[in-house]
Amino acid sequence: MDQHPLPTDIHLHQQSGVLELAFDDGARFRLPCEYLRVYSPSAEVRGHSPATAKLQVGKERVKITDIQPVGQYAIKLFFDDGHHSGLYDWQYLYKLGRAWQPLWFEYLTKLRDAGHARRDPDPFDELKARGEAPSELPAGTTAV
Repeated sequence: MDQHPLPTDIHLHQQSGVLELAFDDGARFRLPCEYLRVYSPSAEVRGHSPATAKLQVGKERVKITDIQPVGQYAIKLFFDDGHHSGLYDWQYLYKLGRAWQPLWFEYLTKLRDAGHARRDPDPFDELKARGEAPSELPAGTTAV
């Protein structure tokens, strides 16, 4: 059976709007609330197929207001825009952390192609400037 990394620490930095996750393989990710919101695993956001996914616009300032554990496999994030229908399992959170660059680029491209633009500075640029961008995958591990 394939073993996926499990979180050892989850910490919400309210002021900076970042969820910090540490995993048992040594990976550590700092993920902006906006990124987690636009990549919510809920059917409301993802749709029932890629063709029915709904582009999330205007989420630059969204914050997480609560985090609730779901069994031993996931967390439920509550956002201040009222969204709370997605379950973020450990494997999905790890994937979001590991693949943040292509996923964020994909989101920005979809925004641009739909005629939208972000109003605020890029949250990953801010993390990079502080030396807090999500870490690279530790040696010897593979992406989810």
